[in-house]
Parts: sequence; structure tokens; C-alpha cells
Amino acid sequence: MQRHSVFSQLARRVARLSGRPASFAIACAVIVLWALSGPIFRFNDTWQLVINTGTTIITFLMVFLIQSTQNSDTEAIQIKLDELIRAIEPARNRMLSLEELDETELDELRKEFDELAKKARQT
Repeated sequence: MQRHSVFSQLARRVARLSGRPASFAIACAVIVLWALSGPIFRFNDTWQLVINTGTTIITFLMVFLIQSTQNSDTEAIQIKLDELIRAIEPARNRMLSLEELDETELDELRKEFDELAKKARQT
């Protein structure tokens, strides 16, 4: 197996940490402190710019980090599902790599499975 890149490791750590209750509490505390500092700075433009710039930068960076972890997680899930489909005898191998199909082909398969579900409920 190949070792994860530094970016991949960082992205996973940040995604894990940012999803914790403590991280949310810290973010709320920062907002409260910023709001409480408003009277000290007379609610001036610089005071507003600090929070706007800070949150914009953090949001911008988090989008890429979290998207990276979601991409690798989704890829791993797809590979696992493909292996299960391949290993189970009655499963159809044409179901492998469905994520590569276009919308029309996916809609046709969805209709087929909707029909199978309706038949299963009726019996």
C-alpha cells in the first residue's frame, strides 16, 4: 500500500477535528468574543473586516480539505461496493462502476430497481 501524502493526512486530521463538538464550541466562542469586542472598537469597519476576512479564509480552505477527504472516502466506498458486487454470484457485474454512467443510464437503472422494489412489496 502507498503512504498517504502530507496533504491527505492533513485533510483527514482537519476534517476529523472540525467535526467535533469542541471545534464547534471554539468557533462559537470566537464569534462571541468578536461580538463582545465590538463596543471596544466602536463597531468600526476594521472590526467587521476582521471577522469577515477570517471566516472567509477559513471557509475557503476548509472546502478544499473536506472535499479531499470526501473524494477519497467515496472512492474507497465505490471500490468496496464493486468488490462485493463482483464476489456475490447472483449480482450483475454490469453494476460495477455505476458512478461512471451518465444521467440517462442511471435513470434507467433507477426505474428498473424501483420496479423490483414495487414487486417485492407486493409479495
